[in-house]
Amino acid sequence: MKVKKGDLVRVISGKDKGKEGKVLRVIPKLDKIVVENVNIVKKHQRPTQELREGGIIEQPSAIHASKVMVVCPSCGKPTRVGYRFLEEGRKVRICRKCNEIIDKV
Repeated sequence: MKVKKGDLVRVISGKDKGKEGKVLRVIPKLDKIVVENVNIVKKHQRPTQELREGGIIEQPSAIHASKVMVVCPSCGKPTRVGYRFLEEGRKVRICRKCNEIIDKV
């Protein structure tokens, strides 16, 4: 999976098309991700020991990873992700538009 937790992504299809957000969770087995403020669903919550107040809460739900593109930190555009090996042998993700490294050092 080319999307990692903490990446900034832009939704390219669906009801939330055009929205940007940070990846909160990655589910590789289902090829899905959870992005903040995207695909918000309402959940009926009962009062518990931790959550004293019940009611209807809103939370982000998972969307398919193919519906998002990673936003490059250097050029600021949504891009496809490629891979390259550095001199020390480390594999890093690169932006296909500007050929800059996406991964933080």
